[in-house]
Amino acid sequence: MTAHALSDTGVLTGRSLRHIVRSPDTIITTAVTPIALMLLFVFVFGGAINTGSDDSYVNYMLAGILLITIASGVAYTAYRLFLDLQGGIFERFQSMPIARSSVLWAHVLTSLAANLVSVAIVIGVAMIMGFRTGASVAAWLAVAGILILFTLALTWIAAIAGLSAKTVDDASAFSYPLIFLPFISSAFVPTDSMPGPVAWFAEHQPVTSIVNTIRALFAQDPVGSDIWIALGWLVGILVVAYAFAMAIYRHKIS
Repeated sequence: MTAHALSDTGVLTGRSLRHIVRSPDTIITTAVTPIALMLLFVFVFGGAINTGSDDSYVNYMLAGILLITIASGVAYTAYRLFLDLQGGIFERFQSMPIARSSVLWAHVLTSLAANLVSVAIVIGVAMIMGFRTGASVAAWLAVAGILILFTLALTWIAAIAGLSAKTVDDASAFSYPLIFLPFISSAFVPTDSMPGPVAWFAEHQPVTSIVNTIRALFAQDPVGSDIWIALGWLVGILVVAYAFAMAIYRHKIS
């Protein structure tokens, strides 16, 4: 982005962030469901689940809960984009001397900021519940980088949904499969405990490599090839989703 576009994006991001600050229920609602799931799995199901590890169950499943937190949060991006589109604000922006891409990037950066706050809240609750890690600063930064990439990839998918939706419900419904995906992965149980076809899908879908990488970083274990598979998925999804979102956006405002 040029300096002009960066400046416009900064102004519009500030506008979007002010909306969230004025109604923090968005962040609170995003964090409530993952925290409820964490409480349910740790204190109700956790004692009956054999993960093959001596670590506490909250340590095992936190990575998956963080991905569910982000998948829940990006639905609000689609919702806000849909409202802006229906309210005609895009047309008003186009009558001003601002970079076209700055409107979408403002929503994306707002999503990133809001989701990182939600993730921090969930990690804080996990620590109260007994989550412990000896991860180094570098490992924490690596986890943050993966979560940021995951958020950006899903947010651009959310942009596609928000720009294509016909109703408010359509705008946020896309997130349901994304929230459900970690349940068919290594997030809550080892994939080898699943039936054959389900285990094959769980082992080869993107969430498993992402979860395994985050879990290994927290546990100070070797990440192996999982990190490269995770990065390949994330960068690939991000590039494709960005291209589709921008194409739909240009078509909408042309």
